[in-house]
Order: sequence, then structure tokens, then C-alpha cells
Amino acid sequence: MTEPVPDQVQRRIRRLYAAFNEGNIDTVLAGLTVDVAWANGMEGGHVHGHGGVRDYWMRQFQQIRSTVEPHHIELAPDGRVAVQVHQVVQSADGSQLLDDTWVRHLFTFRNGQVSRFDIA
Repeated sequence: MTEPVPDQVQRRIRRLYAAFNEGNIDTVLAGLTVDVAWANGMEGGHVHGHGGVRDYWMRQFQQIRSTVEPHHIELAPDGRVAVQVHQVVQSADGSQLLDDTWVRHLFTFRNGQVSRFDIA
């Protein structure tokens, strides 16, 4: 059995997803370290730092609109926080590209902020 994720961390993660779904980039960036490594789900690899994440999302939002809803949050064996999310992806014109997709996200925290984000 895995160790439970503290309520404070769960609330922080849920707020980050809500801000992302609203397109509120600044709120999400406030929860990330300035040197964050963020998985680039569109092109592969990672983008780095607040500028890299902002640029990535601006490009992404021009092409697609993703809604991600966290459903299960647990501590992974390696200490990262694993989040099972339901993801719906629409094209920029609103047509459905992906629905009912489940994805596992992994977060590494440093001093209460996300320092790395990976897609499993």
C-alpha cells in the first residue's frame, strides 16, 4: 500500500489543474519552480523554466484545447506524486479530437512547488 499524499499537496495539484483548464497560465506558473522541467506532450522532451512552459502552452492553445480532470492522486514508489487524469482534447475550432482518455501524470515537488512534470 502506498503512503497517502498530504491533503495540502492534493489541494495544490487540483488548483493547478483548475487553473490550466481555465487557461490561467500565470496561476499555474506561480506553482512551478523557475527552473521547472515540463513534459512537452505535443513534440516530446521537456520545456524548461517559466518562459519555456509559457511558450509551449501558447503554441498548444493555438492548436488544441485540453481539459484535464484529476481523479486519483497517490504517491508513486519513487516519491513523485502520480495523478490519474481524464483528458478531453479538442481542436482549436472546437471539434473533438480525443475523449475519454486516461493519462498518468507525475509531479516532482521542491519546496512546495512543482520542479518537474512527466507524462507516464
